Amino acid sequence: MSEFWGTPKVMNKVAKHLLFVSFAQFALPEIGLCLHYKRRKHMKAKNPARFLILALYFTILSAMSTQAQLTAQMPTLKSSGYAPVNGLKLYYEIHGEGQPIVLLHGAYMTIDLNWREIIPELAKSHKVIALEMQGHGRTADIDRPVTFKALGDDVAGLLKYLKIDSADVLGYSLGGTVAFSFAIQHPEMLKKLVLISTVYKTTGWQPELQAAFKNFKPELFENTPLKAAYEAVAPDPGHWKQFLAKYMEYGKQDYNLGDDNVKAIKAPALVIMGDNDGVDLRFKADLYKLLGGGVIGDFAGLPKSQLAILPGTTHVSLMMETSKLLAIIQPFLIKK
Repeated sequence: MSEFWGTPKVMNKVAKHLLFVSFAQFALPEIGLCLHYKRRKHMKAKNPARFLILALYFTILSAMSTQAQLTAQMPTLKSSGYAPVNGLKLYYEIHGEGQPIVLLHGAYMTIDLNWREIIPELAKSHKVIALEMQGHGRTADIDRPVTFKALGDDVAGLLKYLKIDSADVLGYSLGGTVAFSFAIQHPEMLKKLVLISTVYKTTGWQPELQAAFKNFKPELFENTPLKAAYEAVAPDPGHWKQFLAKYMEYGKQDYNLGDDNVKAIKAPALVIMGDNDGVDLRFKADLYKLLGGGVIGDFAGLPKSQLAILPGTTHVSLMMETSKLLAIIQPFLIKK
């Protein structure tokens, strides 16, 4: 993750890993982080929240010297603004030129926290459109329930505001589920779909995580870099707990965007998963089949969709593998 925080010497390897707490959909990284420590310290994670608090302690210390960089503009930034979309003032940034690609971040994150290292590379060949979803970062929350349909419609609304007929879409975790929703609801606006460690239905997560989602509390994120990053840019920094509670409550509900709807996606899709990222292994295989994969390539030819499993990665650490991700994503995007 060489340049994620602006200079590779700002944080040591352990601190960088810890700073990815909360990347997942509805707080999955807490669990991923706990499992990471269980593996390394051979501890039983009987109380994941307790391990999370310990991890956050180190995260706070490591972030104290980096907060100023969280809001620094990337040199590739061409323009930014607020789009009036479905009652929101939706914050967006545009980097680079070329085929448009929309980046959809994970839960509780900002553009910088999720994409700071990836954007400059993609911007060399694409018009990168990064946005902050309802309640996240610079996009103020509104009196509207959180639903994947609404968030997917917001993506379409932004593209229409920017007068872009269609685009590639890349989503991580929560952003990946929103990408699924966008693909289902607005297929005519989608060129290619890139999905990183995400699901389109609750049962795509492993059972232990499904159970854990029911017990997350906003208090777990007090005094964390996630909160600091939010407060640095949010229109109403005091809305932090309400924002978390709103998304966590929605995260307790079971959801399913539909196997048939996913199967009907015509755009080429690239699915990137970690081998131990909390997504059920059977779901990964079934998803790829729904997207046209899992064939005997030597007989039937290669499908337009692709599946990549990165070894030795969790939901948290997967996003740290920037060079590996780009080596997979960029060839897929430019392939005719």
